[in-house]
Amino acid sequence: MPAKTSEITARKPRADAQRNRERILEIAKKEFTRSGSSASLEEIGKKAGVGPGTLYRHFPTRGDLLIAVYRSEMEKLAAAEKILADSLPPIEALRAWLMQFVDAVETKQVIAPVLNRLVGDPKQVFEASYAAIHEAIRALVKRAIKSGDVRQDLDPIDLLRALVGVANVAASPHWRQSARRLVDILIAGSRPTK
Repeated sequence: MPAKTSEITARKPRADAQRNRERILEIAKKEFTRSGSSASLEEIGKKAGVGPGTLYRHFPTRGDLLIAVYRSEMEKLAAAEKILADSLPPIEALRAWLMQFVDAVETKQVIAPVLNRLVGDPKQVFEASYAAIHEAIRALVKRAIKSGDVRQDLDPIDLLRALVGVANVAASPHWRQSARRLVDILIAGSRPTK
């Protein structure tokens, strides 16, 4: 008896197809970060070890690839919260996650301007990740408050605002180093007063 269409579409991708997709996303992130959002899709495919057909089967347009890179980075950042919380003391987990947030901001800076041109409402792309990112930072700050590592009145969103603020002055080629230093300043300023 043949499989129903809904059963076929609900099936997980083959392992090799999933590996190809992940490799494309990783290479695309590097290339977009290095060369900007107009990086060569042909070069991305070559470096990922896939042909144009495979690349376009996964990502029919440049916009699709940009959106997928952004979402993938945000998913990794959100998932990092649990990994870091399980492996590091609360304050170190918070610091490590904020450093990863700086890297994610860099990805958004490359992608956002192009999405504004390519996608009807890029806000939807960014807002889809908003809740997961905020939940991750809230969980890390709550854990650090509970351990006594940070002040009781620390608002997790203030940490993100400060880092996004530094990223918004990204005209400087050294904004990333500045943002990483700011993480340490924010952590120091978040400690409870004696």
